[in-house]
Amino acid sequence: MPQIHPDGLPLPLRYWAIATMGLGVSMAVMDGAIANVALPTIARDLHTDAAFSIWIVNGYQLAIMISLLPLAALGEIVGHRRIYLAGMALFTLASLACSFSQTFLELAAARVVQGFGAAGIMAVNTAVLRFVYPHRLLGRGIGINALVVAVSAAAGPTIAAAILSLGRWPWLFAVNVPIGIAGLVIGRISLPLNPLSKREFDYPSALLSASMFGLLIAGIDAVGHGESIAWFALEAAGVAALAWALVRRASSVAAPLLPLDLLRIPIFTLSVATSVCSFIAQMLALVSLPFLFQDKLGYSPVATGLLITPWALAIAAAAPVSGRLADRYPPGLLCTVGLVVFACGLLALAFLPAHPDVIGIVWRMALMGTGFGIFQSPNNRAMLSAAPRERSGGASGMLGSARLLGQTTGAALVALLFARIPQAGNEAALLVGAGFAVLAACVSSARLLESPQREGSHETRDV
Repeated sequence: MPQIHPDGLPLPLRYWAIATMGLGVSMAVMDGAIANVALPTIARDLHTDAAFSIWIVNGYQLAIMISLLPLAALGEIVGHRRIYLAGMALFTLASLACSFSQTFLELAAARVVQGFGAAGIMAVNTAVLRFVYPHRLLGRGIGINALVVAVSAAAGPTIAAAILSLGRWPWLFAVNVPIGIAGLVIGRISLPLNPLSKREFDYPSALLSASMFGLLIAGIDAVGHGESIAWFALEAAGVAALAWALVRRASSVAAPLLPLDLLRIPIFTLSVATSVCSFIAQMLALVSLPFLFQDKLGYSPVATGLLITPWALAIAAAAPVSGRLADRYPPGLLCTVGLVVFACGLLALAFLPAHPDVIGIVWRMALMGTGFGIFQSPNNRAMLSAAPRERSGGASGMLGSARLLGQTTGAALVALLFARIPQAGNEAALLVGAGFAVLAACVSSARLLESPQREGSHETRDV
Protein backbone atom coordinates (compact mmCIF):
# COMPACT_ATOMS: atom_id res chain seq x y z
CA MET A 1 0.00 0.00 0.00
CA PRO A 2 1.26 3.54 -0.75
CA GLN A 3 2.58 5.40 2.29
CA ILE A 4 4.53 8.50 3.29
CA HIS A 5 8.29 7.99 3.24
CA PRO A 6 10.31 10.65 5.10
CA ASP A 7 13.26 10.67 2.67
CA GLY A 8 12.34 9.08 -0.65
CA LEU A 9 11.05 5.69 -1.73
CA PRO A 10 13.06 2.52 -1.11
CA LEU A 11 14.34 0.47 -4.02
CA PRO A 12 12.92 -1.10 -6.19
CA LEU A 13 9.68 0.86 -5.56
CA ARG A 14 11.49 4.05 -6.56
CA TYR A 15 12.20 2.63 -10.02
CA TRP A 16 8.51 1.84 -10.59
CA ALA A 17 7.53 5.37 -9.53
CA ILE A 18 10.14 6.83 -11.89
CA ALA A 19 8.74 4.68 -14.72
CA THR A 20 5.20 5.92 -14.03
CA MET A 21 6.29 9.54 -14.02
CA GLY A 22 8.33 9.04 -17.18
CA LEU A 23 5.28 7.67 -18.99
CA GLY A 24 3.03 10.51 -17.82
CA VAL A 25 5.42 13.37 -18.52
CA SER A 26 6.46 12.01 -21.91
CA MET A 27 2.81 11.77 -23.02
CA ALA A 28 1.96 15.28 -21.78
CA VAL A 29 5.03 16.93 -23.33
CA MET A 30 4.93 14.98 -26.57
CA ASP A 31 1.25 15.74 -27.21
CA GLY A 32 2.03 19.43 -26.92
CA ALA A 33 3.96 19.20 -30.19
CA ILE A 34 2.76 16.02 -31.88
CA ALA A 35 -0.45 17.57 -33.25
CA ASN A 36 1.52 20.31 -35.05
CA VAL A 37 2.77 17.83 -37.63
CA ALA A 38 -0.74 16.62 -38.46
CA LEU A 39 -2.55 20.00 -38.52
CA PRO A 40 -2.79 20.27 -42.33
CA THR A 41 -4.07 16.68 -42.60
CA ILE A 42 -6.58 17.15 -39.76
CA ALA A 43 -7.83 20.43 -41.27
CA ARG A 44 -8.50 18.69 -44.60
CA ASP A 45 -10.18 15.64 -43.09
CA LEU A 46 -12.43 17.68 -40.78
CA HIS A 47 -13.18 20.34 -43.42
CA THR A 48 -11.88 23.37 -41.54
CA ASP A 49 -9.40 26.08 -42.50
CA ALA A 50 -5.87 26.49 -41.22
CA ALA A 51 -6.68 29.41 -38.90
CA PHE A 52 -9.30 27.42 -36.98
CA SER A 53 -7.18 24.27 -36.94
CA ILE A 54 -4.61 26.08 -34.76
CA TRP A 55 -7.06 25.74 -31.85
CA ILE A 56 -6.27 22.03 -31.77
CA VAL A 57 -2.89 23.13 -30.42
CA ASN A 58 -3.89 26.37 -28.66
CA GLY A 59 -6.80 24.79 -26.78
CA TYR A 60 -4.47 22.17 -25.33
CA GLN A 61 -1.86 24.72 -24.22
CA LEU A 62 -4.42 27.16 -22.82
CA ALA A 63 -6.10 24.45 -20.72
CA ILE A 64 -2.73 23.57 -19.20
CA MET A 65 -1.82 27.16 -18.43
CA ILE A 66 -5.05 28.15 -16.66
CA SER A 67 -5.21 25.04 -14.50
CA LEU A 68 -1.58 24.48 -13.43
CA LEU A 69 -1.60 26.60 -10.25
CA PRO A 70 -5.09 25.53 -9.06
CA LEU A 71 -4.22 21.85 -9.51
CA ALA A 72 -0.84 22.31 -7.81
CA ALA A 73 -2.59 23.90 -4.82
CA LEU A 74 -5.22 21.15 -4.80
CA GLY A 75 -2.43 18.56 -4.71
CA GLU A 76 -1.27 19.91 -1.34
CA ILE A 77 -4.81 19.44 0.03
CA VAL A 78 -5.91 16.08 -1.45
CA GLY A 79 -2.47 14.63 -2.28
CA HIS A 80 -0.08 14.97 -5.21
CA ARG A 81 -0.51 11.29 -5.98
CA ARG A 82 -4.27 11.64 -6.40
CA ILE A 83 -3.94 14.66 -8.72
CA TYR A 84 -1.27 12.90 -10.80
CA LEU A 85 -3.29 9.72 -11.27
CA ALA A 86 -6.51 11.66 -11.96
CA GLY A 87 -4.67 13.74 -14.57
CA MET A 88 -3.30 10.62 -16.23
CA ALA A 89 -6.75 8.98 -16.27
CA LEU A 90 -8.36 12.11 -17.76
CA PHE A 91 -5.57 12.43 -20.33
CA THR A 92 -6.03 8.78 -21.37
CA LEU A 93 -9.82 9.08 -21.73
CA ALA A 94 -9.50 12.36 -23.65
CA SER A 95 -6.94 10.74 -25.98
CA LEU A 96 -9.50 8.03 -26.74
CA ALA A 97 -12.11 10.73 -27.41
CA CYS A 98 -9.68 12.53 -29.75
CA SER A 99 -9.13 9.34 -31.74
CA PHE A 100 -12.90 8.90 -32.26
CA SER A 101 -13.65 12.56 -33.10
CA GLN A 102 -15.62 13.06 -36.31
CA THR A 103 -15.85 16.86 -36.39
CA PHE A 104 -13.51 19.74 -35.66
CA LEU A 105 -15.53 20.85 -32.62
CA GLU A 106 -15.41 17.34 -31.14
CA LEU A 107 -11.64 17.17 -31.57
CA ALA A 108 -11.05 20.70 -30.23
CA ALA A 109 -13.19 19.97 -27.15
CA ALA A 110 -11.41 16.67 -26.54
CA ARG A 111 -8.04 18.42 -26.84
CA VAL A 112 -9.08 20.96 -24.18
CA VAL A 113 -10.01 18.10 -21.84
CA GLN A 114 -6.73 16.42 -22.71
CA GLY A 115 -4.96 19.64 -21.74
CA PHE A 116 -6.59 19.60 -18.30
CA GLY A 117 -5.40 16.01 -17.89
CA ALA A 118 -1.86 17.02 -18.90
CA ALA A 119 -2.02 19.86 -16.37
CA GLY A 120 -2.81 17.35 -13.63
CA ILE A 121 0.37 15.48 -14.54
CA MET A 122 2.59 18.53 -14.97
CA ALA A 123 1.30 20.54 -12.00
CA VAL A 124 2.52 18.05 -9.40
CA ASN A 125 5.24 16.21 -11.30
CA THR A 126 8.22 17.84 -9.59
CA ALA A 127 6.38 17.84 -6.24
CA VAL A 128 6.07 14.05 -6.48
CA LEU A 129 9.79 13.84 -7.32
CA ARG A 130 10.55 15.33 -3.94
CA PHE A 131 8.89 12.35 -2.24
CA VAL A 132 10.28 9.74 -4.65
CA TYR A 133 13.99 10.60 -4.34
CA PRO A 134 16.06 10.98 -1.16
CA HIS A 135 17.21 14.56 -0.63
CA ARG A 136 20.82 13.69 -1.49
CA LEU A 137 19.68 12.41 -4.93
CA LEU A 138 17.09 15.08 -5.71
CA GLY A 139 19.29 16.80 -8.29
CA ARG A 140 19.84 13.49 -10.06
CA GLY A 141 16.08 12.87 -10.14
CA ILE A 142 15.37 16.31 -11.57
CA GLY A 143 18.09 15.71 -14.17
CA ILE A 144 16.45 12.45 -15.25
CA ASN A 145 13.10 14.26 -15.43
CA ALA A 146 14.67 16.98 -17.61
CA LEU A 147 16.10 14.25 -19.83
CA VAL A 148 12.62 12.72 -20.31
CA VAL A 149 11.15 16.13 -21.14
CA ALA A 150 13.91 16.92 -23.66
CA VAL A 151 13.75 13.56 -25.41
CA SER A 152 9.93 13.66 -25.54
CA ALA A 153 9.89 17.17 -27.02
CA ALA A 154 12.48 16.22 -29.63
CA ALA A 155 10.90 12.88 -30.50
CA GLY A 156 7.34 14.20 -30.85
CA PRO A 157 7.51 15.37 -34.49
CA THR A 158 9.49 12.28 -35.54
CA ILE A 159 7.03 9.88 -33.91
CA ALA A 160 4.12 11.81 -35.42
CA ALA A 161 5.66 11.53 -38.90
CA ALA A 162 6.23 7.79 -38.43
CA ILE A 163 2.62 7.20 -37.28
CA LEU A 164 1.20 9.24 -40.15
CA SER A 165 3.27 7.22 -42.62
CA LEU A 166 1.51 4.06 -41.38
CA GLY A 167 -2.01 5.25 -40.60
CA ARG A 168 -4.43 8.17 -40.25
CA TRP A 169 -4.19 11.03 -37.74
CA PRO A 170 -6.52 9.46 -35.07
CA TRP A 171 -3.69 7.03 -34.31
CA LEU A 172 -1.63 9.96 -33.02
CA PHE A 173 -3.99 10.06 -30.04
CA ALA A 174 -4.93 6.38 -29.83
CA VAL A 175 -1.34 5.37 -29.03
CA ASN A 176 -1.66 7.21 -25.71
CA VAL A 177 -4.36 4.86 -24.45
CA PRO A 178 -2.26 1.73 -23.71
CA ILE A 179 0.58 3.90 -22.37
CA GLY A 180 -1.81 5.73 -20.07
CA ILE A 181 -3.37 2.51 -18.79
CA ALA A 182 0.10 1.08 -18.04
CA GLY A 183 1.06 4.27 -16.20
CA LEU A 184 -2.13 4.16 -14.11
CA VAL A 185 -1.64 0.54 -13.10
CA ILE A 186 1.99 1.04 -12.08
CA GLY A 187 1.27 4.42 -10.46
CA ARG A 188 -1.43 3.09 -8.14
CA ILE A 189 1.12 0.67 -6.72
CA SER A 190 4.23 2.84 -6.61
CA LEU A 191 3.52 6.58 -6.28
CA PRO A 192 4.04 7.83 -2.70
CA LEU A 193 1.68 9.76 -0.47
CA ASN A 194 2.52 13.21 0.89
CA PRO A 195 1.47 15.02 4.08
CA LEU A 196 -1.82 16.83 3.46
CA SER A 197 -2.61 20.45 4.20
CA LYS A 198 -5.68 21.06 6.37
CA ARG A 199 -6.66 24.27 4.58
CA GLU A 200 -9.66 24.47 2.24
CA PHE A 201 -9.32 24.93 -1.49
CA ASP A 202 -9.51 28.60 -2.48
CA TYR A 203 -12.11 28.61 -5.28
CA PRO A 204 -12.19 32.42 -5.84
CA SER A 205 -8.39 32.46 -6.22
CA ALA A 206 -8.56 29.54 -8.65
CA LEU A 207 -11.07 31.44 -10.78
CA LEU A 208 -9.01 34.63 -10.67
CA SER A 209 -5.82 32.72 -11.54
CA ALA A 210 -7.42 30.90 -14.47
CA SER A 211 -8.92 34.15 -15.82
CA MET A 212 -5.67 36.09 -15.42
CA PHE A 213 -3.43 33.52 -17.11
CA GLY A 214 -5.99 32.83 -19.84
CA LEU A 215 -6.27 36.52 -20.70
CA LEU A 216 -2.49 36.96 -20.42
CA ILE A 217 -1.73 34.14 -22.85
CA ALA A 218 -4.44 35.36 -25.25
CA GLY A 219 -2.96 38.87 -25.12
CA ILE A 220 0.61 37.69 -25.72
CA ASP A 221 -0.53 35.56 -28.65
CA ALA A 222 -2.55 38.47 -30.07
CA VAL A 223 0.49 40.77 -30.04
CA GLY A 224 2.43 38.26 -32.10
CA HIS A 225 -0.34 38.10 -34.66
CA GLY A 226 -0.79 41.84 -35.21
CA GLU A 227 -3.82 42.65 -33.06
CA SER A 228 -4.62 46.35 -32.69
CA ILE A 229 -2.85 48.30 -29.94
CA ALA A 230 -6.17 49.45 -28.45
CA TRP A 231 -7.46 45.90 -28.04
CA PHE A 232 -4.14 44.77 -26.56
CA ALA A 233 -4.23 47.69 -24.09
CA LEU A 234 -7.71 46.60 -23.01
CA GLU A 235 -6.49 43.03 -22.48
CA ALA A 236 -3.43 44.28 -20.55
CA ALA A 237 -5.69 46.35 -18.29
CA GLY A 238 -7.83 43.28 -17.67
CA VAL A 239 -4.76 41.20 -16.76
CA ALA A 240 -3.55 43.95 -14.39
CA ALA A 241 -6.94 44.15 -12.67
CA LEU A 242 -7.15 40.37 -12.23
CA ALA A 243 -3.55 40.23 -10.98
CA TRP A 244 -4.26 42.96 -8.42
CA ALA A 245 -7.34 41.10 -7.17
CA LEU A 246 -5.43 37.80 -7.01
CA VAL A 247 -2.47 39.31 -5.13
CA ARG A 248 -4.78 41.07 -2.69
CA ARG A 249 -6.61 37.84 -1.94
CA ALA A 250 -3.37 35.84 -1.73
CA SER A 251 -1.97 38.30 0.80
CA SER A 252 -4.67 37.36 3.30
CA VAL A 253 -4.04 33.58 3.48
CA ALA A 254 -1.12 31.55 4.85
CA ALA A 255 -0.64 29.22 1.86
CA PRO A 256 -2.09 31.06 -1.15
CA LEU A 257 -2.86 29.55 -4.54
CA LEU A 258 -0.64 32.23 -6.11
CA PRO A 259 2.41 31.38 -3.97
CA LEU A 260 3.30 34.83 -2.65
CA ASP A 261 4.79 33.12 0.38
CA LEU A 262 7.26 31.33 -1.90
CA LEU A 263 7.94 34.44 -3.98
CA ARG A 264 9.16 36.15 -0.80
CA ILE A 265 12.05 33.64 -0.80
CA PRO A 266 14.83 35.30 -2.88
CA ILE A 267 16.25 32.05 -4.26
CA PHE A 268 12.80 30.92 -5.39
CA THR A 269 11.91 34.23 -7.06
CA LEU A 270 15.25 34.48 -8.84
CA SER A 271 14.88 30.88 -10.05
CA VAL A 272 11.38 31.61 -11.44
CA ALA A 273 12.62 34.74 -13.24
CA THR A 274 15.60 32.82 -14.63
CA SER A 275 13.28 30.11 -15.91
CA VAL A 276 10.92 32.54 -17.68
CA CYS A 277 13.78 34.36 -19.44
CA SER A 278 15.52 31.14 -20.47
CA PHE A 279 12.37 29.59 -21.96
CA ILE A 280 11.66 32.80 -23.88
CA ALA A 281 15.14 32.41 -25.40
CA GLN A 282 14.59 28.70 -26.07
CA MET A 283 11.29 29.27 -27.88
CA LEU A 284 12.66 32.17 -29.93
CA ALA A 285 15.19 29.70 -31.33
CA LEU A 286 12.97 26.62 -31.67
CA VAL A 287 10.23 28.45 -33.59
CA SER A 288 12.52 30.46 -35.87
CA LEU A 289 15.09 27.77 -36.76
CA PRO A 290 12.81 25.66 -39.01
CA PHE A 291 12.12 28.77 -41.10
CA LEU A 292 15.83 29.55 -41.25
CA PHE A 293 16.78 26.05 -42.33
CA GLN A 294 13.97 25.56 -44.87
CA ASP A 295 13.23 29.01 -46.30
CA LYS A 296 16.74 30.52 -46.28
CA LEU A 297 19.12 27.55 -46.42
CA GLY A 298 16.89 25.29 -48.57
CA TYR A 299 16.79 22.15 -46.40
CA SER A 300 13.84 19.76 -46.57
CA PRO A 301 11.50 19.27 -43.55
CA VAL A 302 13.12 15.88 -42.83
CA ALA A 303 16.62 17.39 -42.98
CA THR A 304 15.45 20.24 -40.74
CA GLY A 305 14.31 17.76 -38.12
CA LEU A 306 17.67 16.01 -38.25
CA LEU A 307 19.55 19.33 -37.93
CA ILE A 308 17.57 20.24 -34.79
CA THR A 309 18.16 16.80 -33.24
CA PRO A 310 21.69 17.65 -31.91
CA TRP A 311 20.04 20.25 -29.64
CA ALA A 312 17.86 17.60 -27.96
CA LEU A 313 20.67 15.03 -27.84
CA ALA A 314 22.98 17.53 -26.15
CA ILE A 315 20.30 18.38 -23.56
CA ALA A 316 19.76 14.66 -22.98
CA ALA A 317 23.50 14.22 -22.37
CA ALA A 318 24.02 17.32 -20.21
CA ALA A 319 20.87 17.33 -18.04
CA PRO A 320 21.59 14.18 -15.97
CA VAL A 321 25.22 15.25 -15.45
CA SER A 322 24.26 18.75 -14.32
CA GLY A 323 21.58 17.22 -12.10
CA ARG A 324 24.25 15.23 -10.26
CA LEU A 325 26.51 18.28 -10.04
CA ALA A 326 23.61 20.29 -8.56
CA ASP A 327 23.70 17.98 -5.52
CA ARG A 328 27.27 19.19 -4.83
CA TYR A 329 27.72 22.70 -6.30
CA PRO A 330 25.68 25.95 -6.12
CA PRO A 331 22.85 25.87 -8.71
CA GLY A 332 23.32 29.60 -9.31
CA LEU A 333 26.86 28.96 -10.58
CA LEU A 334 25.93 25.97 -12.76
CA CYS A 335 22.91 27.78 -14.25
CA THR A 336 24.93 30.90 -15.05
CA VAL A 337 27.60 28.87 -16.84
CA GLY A 338 24.96 26.93 -18.78
CA LEU A 339 23.09 30.08 -19.84
CA VAL A 340 26.28 31.77 -21.04
CA VAL A 341 27.07 28.69 -23.16
CA PHE A 342 23.47 28.74 -24.44
CA ALA A 343 23.78 32.43 -25.38
CA CYS A 344 27.04 31.72 -27.23
CA GLY A 345 25.30 29.01 -29.26
CA LEU A 346 22.45 31.39 -30.16
CA LEU A 347 24.92 34.07 -31.26
CA ALA A 348 26.89 31.55 -33.31
CA LEU A 349 23.70 30.55 -35.14
CA ALA A 350 22.63 34.18 -35.65
CA PHE A 351 25.92 34.82 -37.47
CA LEU A 352 25.89 31.71 -39.65
CA PRO A 353 27.71 32.19 -42.96
CA ALA A 354 25.59 32.46 -46.08
CA HIS A 355 26.37 28.88 -47.12
CA PRO A 356 27.13 26.89 -43.96
CA ASP A 357 28.10 23.23 -44.03
CA VAL A 358 26.22 20.65 -41.98
CA ILE A 359 29.01 20.31 -39.42
CA GLY A 360 28.92 24.06 -38.82
CA ILE A 361 25.20 23.88 -38.02
CA VAL A 362 25.47 20.72 -35.92
CA TRP A 363 28.13 22.03 -33.52
CA ARG A 364 26.19 25.25 -33.00
CA MET A 365 23.00 23.30 -32.22
CA ALA A 366 24.93 21.02 -29.85
CA LEU A 367 26.46 24.05 -28.11
CA MET A 368 22.99 25.50 -27.47
CA GLY A 369 21.65 22.16 -26.22
CA THR A 370 24.62 21.63 -23.92
CA GLY A 371 24.18 25.07 -22.36
CA PHE A 372 20.44 24.60 -21.86
CA GLY A 373 20.97 21.11 -20.44
CA ILE A 374 23.53 22.42 -17.93
CA PHE A 375 21.10 25.14 -16.83
CA GLN A 376 17.78 23.32 -16.55
CA SER A 377 18.27 20.67 -13.85
CA PRO A 378 20.07 22.89 -11.29
CA ASN A 379 17.51 25.67 -11.76
CA ASN A 380 14.59 23.30 -11.17
CA ARG A 381 16.36 21.88 -8.13
CA ALA A 382 16.99 25.35 -6.70
CA MET A 383 13.34 26.31 -7.17
CA LEU A 384 12.02 23.13 -5.58
CA SER A 385 14.50 23.01 -2.70
CA ALA A 386 13.94 26.65 -1.76
CA ALA A 387 10.30 25.89 -0.93
CA PRO A 388 9.23 24.23 2.32
CA ARG A 389 8.42 20.56 1.84
CA GLU A 390 4.72 21.09 2.55
CA ARG A 391 4.62 23.72 -0.25
CA SER A 392 6.05 21.39 -2.91
CA GLY A 393 2.80 21.62 -4.87
CA GLY A 394 2.98 25.41 -5.12
CA ALA A 395 6.62 25.22 -6.19
CA SER A 396 5.81 22.59 -8.82
CA GLY A 397 2.95 24.70 -10.19
CA MET A 398 5.16 27.78 -10.46
CA LEU A 399 7.85 25.75 -12.22
CA GLY A 400 5.40 24.64 -14.90
CA SER A 401 3.79 28.10 -15.16
CA ALA A 402 7.18 29.79 -15.64
CA ARG A 403 8.06 27.37 -18.43
CA LEU A 404 4.75 27.77 -20.28
CA LEU A 405 4.72 31.56 -19.86
CA GLY A 406 8.24 31.78 -21.26
CA GLN A 407 7.46 29.47 -24.19
CA THR A 408 4.27 31.35 -25.09
CA THR A 409 6.02 34.73 -24.91
CA GLY A 410 8.91 33.46 -27.03
CA ALA A 411 6.60 32.12 -29.74
CA ALA A 412 4.68 35.42 -29.81
CA LEU A 413 7.91 37.39 -30.14
CA VAL A 414 8.93 35.29 -33.14
CA ALA A 415 5.61 36.07 -34.85
CA LEU A 416 6.07 39.77 -34.04
CA LEU A 417 9.62 39.86 -35.42
CA PHE A 418 8.61 37.99 -38.56
CA ALA A 419 5.80 40.49 -39.16
CA ARG A 420 7.92 43.60 -38.49
CA ILE A 421 11.21 42.62 -40.18
CA PRO A 422 10.36 39.80 -42.60
CA GLN A 423 13.71 39.94 -44.40
CA ALA A 424 15.78 39.36 -41.25
CA GLY A 425 13.28 37.85 -38.83
CA ASN A 426 15.24 34.63 -38.29
CA GLU A 427 18.48 36.35 -37.37
CA ALA A 428 16.62 38.90 -35.23
CA ALA A 429 14.86 36.14 -33.30
CA LEU A 430 18.16 34.43 -32.53
CA LEU A 431 19.77 37.71 -31.44
CA VAL A 432 16.82 38.56 -29.18
CA GLY A 433 17.00 35.01 -27.84
CA ALA A 434 20.69 35.51 -27.02
CA GLY A 435 19.75 38.71 -25.22
CA PHE A 436 17.19 36.89 -23.07
CA ALA A 437 19.73 34.13 -22.35
CA VAL A 438 22.23 36.75 -21.14
CA LEU A 439 19.48 38.37 -19.04
CA ALA A 440 18.68 34.96 -17.54
CA ALA A 441 22.38 34.46 -16.75
CA CYS A 442 22.50 37.83 -14.96
CA VAL A 443 19.40 36.98 -12.90
CA SER A 444 20.83 33.54 -12.13
CA SER A 445 24.15 34.96 -10.98
CA ALA A 446 22.31 37.10 -8.42
CA ARG A 447 21.61 33.86 -6.53
CA LEU A 448 25.34 33.61 -5.77
CA LEU A 449 24.92 36.62 -3.48
CA GLU A 450 22.55 34.61 -1.32
CA SER A 451 24.00 32.61 1.56
CA PRO A 452 24.78 29.02 0.42
CA GLN A 453 23.16 27.75 3.61
CA ARG A 454 19.85 29.38 2.70
CA GLU A 455 19.52 27.57 -0.61
CA GLY A 456 17.86 24.24 0.15
CA SER A 457 17.51 25.09 3.86
CA HIS A 458 13.80 24.28 3.77
CA GLU A 459 14.53 20.88 2.32
CA THR A 460 17.10 20.08 4.99
CA ARG A 461 14.86 21.27 7.77
CA ASP A 462 11.76 19.40 6.68
CA VAL A 463 13.26 16.03 5.76
